[in-house]
Amino acid sequence: MSAEATNPEAHPEARPELRRRGRSRLDLRRLGRAALLGPTSRDRLPDAIGHVAEAHRAHHPNADMSILRRAYLLAESSHRGQMRKSGEPYITHPLAVTLILAELGAETTTLTASLLHDTVEDTDVTLDQVRAEFGDEVCFIVDGVTKVEKIDYGAAAEPETFRKMLVATGNDVRVMSIKLADRLHNMRTLGVMRPEKQARIAKVTRDVLIPLAERLGVQALKTELEDLVFAILHPEEYESTRALIAAHAGERDPLPGIADSVRTVLREAGIAAEVQVRPRHFVSVHRISRTRGELRGSDFGRILILVGENADCYGVLGELHTCFTPVVSEFKDFIATPKFNLYQSLHTAVATPEGYVAEVIVRTRQMHRVAEAGVVALGNPYATATPDAAADPDEERVDPTRPGWLSRLLDWQQSAPDPDTFWTVLRAELAQDREITVFRADGGTLGLPAGASCIDAAYAQHGEAAHGCIGARVNGRLTSLSSALSDGDTVQLLLAQDASSGPSAEWLDHARTPAARIAISSWLESHPDRAMATTSAARAPLSVVGARGGGANAVADLPDATVRLAGCCTPVPPDAVAGFLVRGGAVTVHRVQCAAVAQMRAVGRTSVAVHWRATADCRVTLLAESFGRPHLLADLTEAIAREGVEVVSATVEPPVEGRVRHTYTLQLPDAAGLPALMRAMRDVPGVYDVSRA
Repeated sequence: MSAEATNPEAHPEARPELRRRGRSRLDLRRLGRAALLGPTSRDRLPDAIGHVAEAHRAHHPNADMSILRRAYLLAESSHRGQMRKSGEPYITHPLAVTLILAELGAETTTLTASLLHDTVEDTDVTLDQVRAEFGDEVCFIVDGVTKVEKIDYGAAAEPETFRKMLVATGNDVRVMSIKLADRLHNMRTLGVMRPEKQARIAKVTRDVLIPLAERLGVQALKTELEDLVFAILHPEEYESTRALIAAHAGERDPLPGIADSVRTVLREAGIAAEVQVRPRHFVSVHRISRTRGELRGSDFGRILILVGENADCYGVLGELHTCFTPVVSEFKDFIATPKFNLYQSLHTAVATPEGYVAEVIVRTRQMHRVAEAGVVALGNPYATATPDAAADPDEERVDPTRPGWLSRLLDWQQSAPDPDTFWTVLRAELAQDREITVFRADGGTLGLPAGASCIDAAYAQHGEAAHGCIGARVNGRLTSLSSALSDGDTVQLLLAQDASSGPSAEWLDHARTPAARIAISSWLESHPDRAMATTSAARAPLSVVGARGGGANAVADLPDATVRLAGCCTPVPPDAVAGFLVRGGAVTVHRVQCAAVAQMRAVGRTSVAVHWRATADCRVTLLAESFGRPHLLADLTEAIAREGVEVVSATVEPPVEGRVRHTYTLQLPDAAGLPALMRAMRDVPGVYDVSRA
């Protein structure tokens, strides 16, 4: 099934692989009904599964078809006498759903469960019967689909519907795959229902199932569902788009000629490739018509190039950019950086001498399967490592989605306080079109949406323990929690030892993942006093001034001159220093590496020789950079006091993005103790740097 065919019958060239296999193109829209036309005697009923078996063998030549025939016979006998609202025998529905999945390449277990997916709900067949006849795996999937079928898709039930649907899947994407194919067939036959019910079902499909199909990478289902929803909810725009496509059909299409030129270029370069013209589907044409205005012939489709190996993709790209004029802004490499839904391809666009711009997609045949069918193309994603090992139905299943999107949803939906919050954060999650992978300090990985911050990484790794996170190291460098992460970063989260530590309301401004936002909001709601404190207006810097001052212990070679230690660099013995005469006859003393020294010389200030007195005491100004937490000022002051150092003055600036700067002017009894003092201050929890001012 082509994911982008505007009119499958009008574009048989879109599936040349079917002609190579000697199969005619299957029309999925009518096959469910056609399968049962003709003789309906009992000995002819198994022949109705023939279309499914043929599609299944195309992807799995060695598959055992006997289990499909047995499942079909049970489904047909169970549903016998039941009719759909369209007037067709009910068995046409599970048959058509199974055929959709077979065309996508689903494995035998999924197809067996698909044939039986309505039997437990609508007939006398029990789960025990399914388990005895077809095994635990088929029973597990049928049970999941049955739970999904029981969900009420009422007009106001969307948020809770999706939550229940996620739980009902039991963390098995095959349940979702069957549900998507089931909805696709129902949407195809929606014309027999009242308009208001059509609109209600179409809205739920748009809000719930189409984003799910996108997340699972099942583009073949997603694009057709989009067109069907588009026709129901926006009939006027649909008709205008259909007329636009029909008008283009009567004009000369430049894409076949461009495709021939591409074939010639690749053949001469010795690259074995299959070049196809892929017509856009209705919604895609509608979208580009709104962004580009009047469409040209090359806008109604794209060129698809299929090759054998990953390296061939880049070889094709090089030939295209050499022999045609590339549109650089259109280049995207989804092979090196796959999309969140397993999608991999190279996207580019080239301009022809005639002025046409053709979009080109380059991928391997395996990438093409995954691009069309997503997780369905994975076969059985839960297969045990050894074929003879039996899978435990109660064991937690590994999430096959990249990199664990389904597992994350199942985790954070339990923490959502109410359906509205769940729905809000879910829509935000589904709107993310790219994910990144960051590495943990312990060697593990975290999957996060693009634009995620260290806050998101903290909650993804530590859960509620992340409330005490005070900072992070990204690629070995200290940074604030609000810092955005990039694909491939290594992040180490720093947690406070103080159990009373908690997030601030500012964290919500930088949290992107539902898990982080829900956890932060819940904590702030349960600690209203702390929440008000973190959102209060910025305070003026807190200053503490000691009781005694101190004289400078530097001496200038200028009689009766007043000597001042520069506050910009606060020199102490045994620093190399330079003195300069300033207004009032005073001499300021700077460290020789201070930037002010060059400025003094540039403006012609008189240089004065200075030296240190024999006395060992000195005054110094230190800056302590830290992550905000309760009692930090007290702990720092205590650490300074333990070193026998007197605090002349201290200034604490208001927190900025969780970081706090402390400025201390200190009187040391001995300048030699300065390194030990700075080490003691750095050892205070939450302090990540101490430096001279």
